[in-house]
Amino acid sequence: MDSRGYRIFRVVNTIVLIGVVIVTLFPFLNIVARSLSDEAYIIAGKVSLVPRGFDLTAYKLVMSDAMFWTNYRNTVVYTVVATLISIVLTTCYAYVLSKPQLRGRGLLVGVALFTMFFSGGLIPNYVLVTSLGMKNTIWAVVIPNAISVFNLLVMKAFFESLPTELEEAAAVDGLNTYGILLRIVLPLSKAIIATMVLFYAVSFWNSWFSAFLYFDRQDLLPVTVYLRNLIAGATSAESAAADADKVQAAATFQAVTIVLTTLPILAVYPFVQRYFVRGVMLGAVKG
Repeated sequence: MDSRGYRIFRVVNTIVLIGVVIVTLFPFLNIVARSLSDEAYIIAGKVSLVPRGFDLTAYKLVMSDAMFWTNYRNTVVYTVVATLISIVLTTCYAYVLSKPQLRGRGLLVGVALFTMFFSGGLIPNYVLVTSLGMKNTIWAVVIPNAISVFNLLVMKAFFESLPTELEEAAAVDGLNTYGILLRIVLPLSKAIIATMVLFYAVSFWNSWFSAFLYFDRQDLLPVTVYLRNLIAGATSAESAAADADKVQAAATFQAVTIVLTTLPILAVYPFVQRYFVRGVMLGAVKG
C-alpha cells in the first residue's frame, strides 16, 4: 500500500505535468487557430484557441507558391540524407568508444568532448566549407553537423550496457567485428537507434542557419529558410506594398507555414515515441 506522502507526491506531480502540457500545447493550438482565422480577428487580438472568421486564403496562397514546395522537397531530402549519414557515423564512433580495451580511447573521447564546448567559429567554418567546394551543395548542411556529441555519448553508454558475453560468443562462432556489430549489436539496439533517428531528424528538419549561410540559390533553400524569409518579409515595409490578397493574409502566413512545416514531424513522432523513453533511459543508465 502506498504511503500518504507518496500519494501526495503523485497528485502534485500529476498537477504539475498537466500544467506543463497545457503551457506547451497552448502556443501550438494558438498557431493553428491563427492559421485558420480571418486577418481582422488576428489584428484585433481576438484569436486564442478557436479560429475566428474561418478563412483558408493564406493556405491557398502558400500552397500555390511553387517555391514553397521546392523548399519543402529540399527539407525532406536534406533531412533523410543527413539523418542516415549521422546515424551511421554516430553508431560506428559510439561502438568503437564503448570498447574499454581500445588503444587511444581516452583521446578519442576527449576529441569529441572538446568539440562539444569549443568550435572554430563562424568565419573559419565558412572559409572551410567554401574551400572544400561544398557551398551550394547538400554537403554544406550535412557534413558539418553530422555527429552530435550528446547523441554520441548516449549511444556509447547504451553499447556499454550490452552484455559482453554476447559478443564473445559471436566471436567464438567466427564473426568478425563488423559481423558482430551488424548481426548482434544493431538488432539489440533498435530502441536507441530509433531515438537517435528522432533526435537527428528533428534537428535537421528545424535547422535553417547553415542553409541560410551556405546557399545563395533560392531553389536550394529548405522550407525553414522560406519561413524565416516570410516572417521577415511580413514585418517589413515591402510587405505593405505587396499584392492586395497577400497583404490581407499577411498576419496568417507565418502561422500557415509553421503548421505545414510541423505536420511531418507530428506524423512521424507517434511511431517513434514508444522507443523514445526506453532508448534514452537505456543509454543513460548502466546496470
